[in-house]
Amino acid sequence: MWRLKVGEGGGDAWLRTKNGHVGRQVWEFDPDAGDLDTLAAVDAARREYTTAGRHRLKHSADILMRIQFTKENPLMLNPPAIKLEENQDVTEEAVSASLKRAISRFSTLQAHDGHWPGDYGGPMFLMPGLLITLYVTGALNTVLSSEHQKEIRRYLYNHQNEDGGWGLHIEGPSSMLGSALTYISLRLLGEGPDSGDGSMKKGRNWILDHGGATYIPSWGKFWLAVLGVFDWSGNNPMTPESWMLPYCLPIHPGRMWCHSRMPYLPMCYVYGKRFVGRLTSLIMELRDELYKVPYSEIDWDNARSICAQEDLFYPRPLIQDILWATLRKFIEPVMMHWPGNKLREKALNHVMQHVHYEDENSQYICIGPVNKVLNMLACWIEDPNSEAFKLHIPRIHDYLWVAEDGMKMKCYGGSQLWDTAFTVQAIVATGFIDEFAPTLKLAHNYIKNSQVLEDCPGDLSYWYHHISKGGWSFSTADHGWPVSDCTAEGLKAALLLSKISPEIVGEPMEVNRLYDAVNILMSWMNENGGFSTYELTRSYAWLELIGPSETFSDTMIDYPYVELTSAAIQALTSFKKLYPRHRREDVDNCINKAAKYIESSQRSDGSWLVFRLHVKECKYNMSITFSIVLYIFVCRYGSWGVCFTYGTWFGVKGLVAAGRTFNNSLAIRKACDFLMSKELPFGGWGESYLSCQDQVYTDLEGKRVHAVNTGWVMLTLIDAGQAERDPTPLHRAAKVLINLQSEDGEFPQQEIMGVLTKNCTMSYSQYRNIFPIWALGEYRRRVFVAGKK
Repeated sequence: MWRLKVGEGGGDAWLRTKNGHVGRQVWEFDPDAGDLDTLAAVDAARREYTTAGRHRLKHSADILMRIQFTKENPLMLNPPAIKLEENQDVTEEAVSASLKRAISRFSTLQAHDGHWPGDYGGPMFLMPGLLITLYVTGALNTVLSSEHQKEIRRYLYNHQNEDGGWGLHIEGPSSMLGSALTYISLRLLGEGPDSGDGSMKKGRNWILDHGGATYIPSWGKFWLAVLGVFDWSGNNPMTPESWMLPYCLPIHPGRMWCHSRMPYLPMCYVYGKRFVGRLTSLIMELRDELYKVPYSEIDWDNARSICAQEDLFYPRPLIQDILWATLRKFIEPVMMHWPGNKLREKALNHVMQHVHYEDENSQYICIGPVNKVLNMLACWIEDPNSEAFKLHIPRIHDYLWVAEDGMKMKCYGGSQLWDTAFTVQAIVATGFIDEFAPTLKLAHNYIKNSQVLEDCPGDLSYWYHHISKGGWSFSTADHGWPVSDCTAEGLKAALLLSKISPEIVGEPMEVNRLYDAVNILMSWMNENGGFSTYELTRSYAWLELIGPSETFSDTMIDYPYVELTSAAIQALTSFKKLYPRHRREDVDNCINKAAKYIESSQRSDGSWLVFRLHVKECKYNMSITFSIVLYIFVCRYGSWGVCFTYGTWFGVKGLVAAGRTFNNSLAIRKACDFLMSKELPFGGWGESYLSCQDQVYTDLEGKRVHAVNTGWVMLTLIDAGQAERDPTPLHRAAKVLINLQSEDGEFPQQEIMGVLTKNCTMSYSQYRNIFPIWALGEYRRRVFVAGKK
């Protein structure tokens, strides 16, 4: 039986940590664990998902973890369930009972180190990179046990679409990237071309019916070339010499967004080496299975520039055709022969120096799963027996998560800090602090133990790194990459808890550490007042014109985002109230500029989101280029959640924190009007991820309500003073949330609520409880209690 281990290193000599592995989540298989009832419950959950749930609701409900935690953390307080009839009004007693049931249950899902573990999957393109890397390095069966491989196969089969293909993410329509990489993954895991009761054949037919694997986008072309089922001449150049250009040039890779820069770094090394794995019999079979023509007859020059329509989110402009042709025809031939190969060797060594720096400063976790496996591959190519490769191996398991739908690769090492900081704010908002003091105290410990306490060593400008000291990462301190909004939410939670008696929530964070957090937080503000993710915006939006990915949008530079800017304003205003003399002028200036950025980023309809022109419809490359130029210079805001409801919550909350009100702010009034126009007839809100992709507010199919969207909108309207004007929409939404609550006290797992690069979704499995609790808590205190006063 699978068991989740939290905050453990397992005595592995190849594991490094800075804080005793606090927050680490690893699933291990124990054949002797679990009684008959537990094993039966696990099997039932898997069977239910596969037979009834997988085409209806793609997201797991994390039932395996819940089964384990139910035994380890039994429910101490279990008030009776509340259901309100159509003619019943919401009462304070009903809200309080609902909240106590929800927090009691949610507290049982808290790990002993204070965070809330959970599924953070979604994308389908992550696991294939790991499997290909392990296969070509000969480590597949060593690193992944038969039980690991069994659960990965389960996951891949479970998320096959009814047409036979696989999507970019679990809720997406079939794509060539998802289909080809998943089919290959199943073959590497031992599945035959006709296995899976015909599922493999259906998958292969989808690939061939859509042109074959030559139509895979550039990201997939790279991985197929590494595996040996795609020729390197069918790839656009990734020249390692680009890292040796003067940094003053806007196109220097060090100026790219770190989530593009860090994968591009090892990709340059692999491309520069033209590495190809061993040509086994399986590889030769795949060469026959993936293409419509014999492998020896494929026109690789043509394959380089084609992409399936299903994957073509960001068509390539003419300037890229010119750039890749120049590099391929003139630069690469020089670098492959003397004396150019001397410069190539120097560039490769330079690249690997940066790869090792990233590995060592992230404890071999790396910034994310993409560059994690690429760095590991590069280390093996450099030296198959290296210590670096061995140090990478145990950290693979930080990215693997098991649920009833199988084993997936997470988008990150987890969302530990992010979820914990939000949960603290949600529980405190309810006013039930004394009742849930142990929960808050544990969460407080996690927040204190997860702050990054020092900068990376050396000259940060040489390594293209921002400062780190005082920040919080999305997940753990070992991860080591602070993010602006994670730092803001961590700081907000720490300040909130510092106002509560230490006897209840533990000792507050030291003041100097709060000062460090404020320092790094303000360091992320750009000239326009907006806050970026990991670093300042280092180059220009026109760099998107040479972005090599057809599938992902807005990935070349670190843009400012409304959500991050709002979080920074909230944290700084909270800090200013408690420490009014610390850098007062800097703090005030930062808040004022950030608020103006949020106001300037609002759309005319009152919402906030990422805007995109539909460049797919452009007929010619020149018109595509014009569209992209117009888009990047005029229409760039921000969104990491689904979508209008999420962005508008942050937009309004940031403005309110900066002192704006419904009465004195046109932006807030327009935002409230927008949200009210999207309310469902029976109350509440439900927004589809398609809003992010199509940039038009889209209800969930069947106009279903979603607990998370409803929570975001309730929080927005309450902050904007809706209760004083007309509380009726809040009463309707509260009733919807109370009636959505399950018998066990939780709110249901519904459609996916996270998004990346507009068209790829991510699971935030704790949102289902955090935001209904937060919204009902604010509703109880600021609508009912305030109304009585």
